[in-house]
Amino acid sequence: MAAKLQAVRGMNDLLPGETEYWQKLEADVADVLASYGYRQIRTPVVEKTELFKRSIGEVTDIVEKEMYTFEDRNGDSLTLRPEGTASTVRAGLQHGLFHNQVQRLWYAGPMFRHERPQKGRYRQFHQIGVEAFGMAGPEADAEIILLSARIWQRMGLKNLRLELNSLGTPQSRALYRDRLVAYYNAHASQLDEDSQRRLRSNPLRILDSKNPAMQALNAGAPSLHDYLDEESRAHFAALRAHLDAAGVAYTVNPRLVRGLDYYTKTVFEWMTDDLGAQGTVCAGGRYDGLVEQLGGRATPACGFGMGLERLVLLLMNQNPAPDHHVPDIYLVWHGAGAAQAAMQVAEESRNAGFRVLFDGNGGSFKSQFKRADKSGARFALVLGEQELQDDKVVVKDLTRGEQNTVARDKYIQTLSAQAGANQ
Repeated sequence: MAAKLQAVRGMNDLLPGETEYWQKLEADVADVLASYGYRQIRTPVVEKTELFKRSIGEVTDIVEKEMYTFEDRNGDSLTLRPEGTASTVRAGLQHGLFHNQVQRLWYAGPMFRHERPQKGRYRQFHQIGVEAFGMAGPEADAEIILLSARIWQRMGLKNLRLELNSLGTPQSRALYRDRLVAYYNAHASQLDEDSQRRLRSNPLRILDSKNPAMQALNAGAPSLHDYLDEESRAHFAALRAHLDAAGVAYTVNPRLVRGLDYYTKTVFEWMTDDLGAQGTVCAGGRYDGLVEQLGGRATPACGFGMGLERLVLLLMNQNPAPDHHVPDIYLVWHGAGAAQAAMQVAEESRNAGFRVLFDGNGGSFKSQFKRADKSGARFALVLGEQELQDDKVVVKDLTRGEQNTVARDKYIQTLSAQAGANQ
C-alpha cells in the first residue's frame, strides 16, 4: 500500500478559515507601506548560494546549519532564500536602483530554513520585509520603527514591546569583540557547546544565547555600549529622541545583537509574551555596509522583516478578522429556465458590490434554504417558475424571516435599502 501523501515536515498548508486572517494582515500592511511611499519588489525564491554566504556570514547558524542548498543540473550551488534583504540588495545592484537614489522597497513571500518545527517557527515561513536605501541619518531608522508601530495600530494588535540597541560601526565592534573574547576565554569552562563554537567564529552571538545556563555569564559580560564610537553614540541618541518625541515606548537592551552579520548601528526587535518562546514578531536595523559588501558603492540602508505566521497567531487571538467568505446573498432557484436567470441575477448582484453564493446543486426549495441558512448569508434571492413568468425576484431576509416579491429591475434597490437600514 502506498504511503499516505502529506506536506513536508515544517511546511504547512493554509486552509480556508486561516487565509482570511492572512488576507487582512497583508492588506493592512500594504496600505500602511503605501502611505509611507514604499513600493513592492519581487525576487526569485532561489538564489546563488554565494549571495547568502557573503551577506549573512559563513559562520552564522543560518548558513552553517539551516539553509536549503543544492546543486542544479549545471553543477551550480543554489539555495532557497532564508531571508529577503540579500535578494533585495542583489536585485537593486543588478538593475541599478541604488546609484544616487533613495529607494523605499518592500517584499513579501516564503523563506526557508531547516529548523526544528514548533509553533510559530516553521521550515517554510513567510515574511514581509521593508528596506530603505540611500538615507544615512537616524531619521530613516526612526521612520521604519514608526512605520512598524503604525502597522500594529492598524491591525489592532496589543502587548507588543520594542527593544533597541546599537552595534556601532565595524571598527568599534572589532574592539569590543576582542574584549568579549578575552572575557569568555577567562570563563571557558562555563561555555556550552554552541558558545564554544561561536567563540571562535562569532562571539557576539553568545550574547544571544537562549540557554538558561548561559544567562548569568552573559549578564556579566562587557557592554558593547562602553565601546561605541562617537558617531554611533550620536546616531543612537538622535534615534531615541525621535522615538521619544513620537511617543513610541522602548527599552534599550545592550544584549540585543541579531543573528545576521551585516547589521551596523541600530538594531531593534518587536516582541510579545503572548506566543510563548517564539516572542519576536518583527526585527531589523541598519546595514550600511551590505551593498558595498555585495559589490556596489557604499550605500546606507536600514530595514526590517516581520514573521507573518506569528503575526497571524496574534491577530487570531487578539483581533479576529472579518469573516470575508460569508456571502451577503444566497441565490436559490428551482424550475425550468431558472438556473440561467438565477446566474444572471447573481452577476448583477456582484456588479452592485454584494458577495453572492449561487447554489450549484439546485434541488428542492427546502434543501436550498437549509444550505442558505448554513452559509450565514444575510439575504436569499429566490427565483422559481412563477418569478420567471412574472419577471420578479423574491428578496428574503434570512435573519428576520421577512420576504418581499419585487420587480426584477428593483431588487437591487430593495437589497441595498434593507442592508443599509440594518447596519
